[in-house]
Amino acid sequence: MDELLDILTPDGKLTGKTALKSEAHKNGWFHATVHIWLFTSDEKILLQKRALTKKVFPGIWDISVAGHVGAGEAILEGAKREVFEEIGLKLEDKDLLKIGTRIHQVTHENGIQDNEHHHVYVAELKVPVSALTMQEEEVAGLKLWNLTVLKQTKNLENVLLSRFHEYYCSVYNEIIKITSK
Repeated sequence: MDELLDILTPDGKLTGKTALKSEAHKNGWFHATVHIWLFTSDEKILLQKRALTKKVFPGIWDISVAGHVGAGEAILEGAKREVFEEIGLKLEDKDLLKIGTRIHQVTHENGIQDNEHHHVYVAELKVPVSALTMQEEEVAGLKLWNLTVLKQTKNLENVLLSRFHEYYCSVYNEIIKITSK
């Protein structure tokens, strides 16, 4: 979906301009996204298999939920909306713990220039995977994996991307802090 986004400065401040997602990706304009990593109390992580129709990383087992923050939308509201849209799970503000923001700059082979501020959240998944509803345009599968998959240095085929290993390890460390309390 080609949604309207707020355009940001490289350091994440609003410019007052908006653009369609396709324009932002074509021109490399910075914009906000959310990553929501859902974990279970028994140290599992929910990964989603990206739909084969996705323009970047199709068919990869990746972040539980990720998406763009709409123009004028608060970051936390965008996170809750994306979780509900992609997997049918309704979360409250208190369920989401922000663990950081990371700047992501990648130029893809298809010309998409991802210059994004990823607002990264974790939340405990308290329902079975079977209770979730996948948005077909975005998600081709949902599966719980052992949390240690985030720390693996040897890349499993189509599971996460080794170039983001440091990021995955930081998410793992934050989840372990929470689950060991």
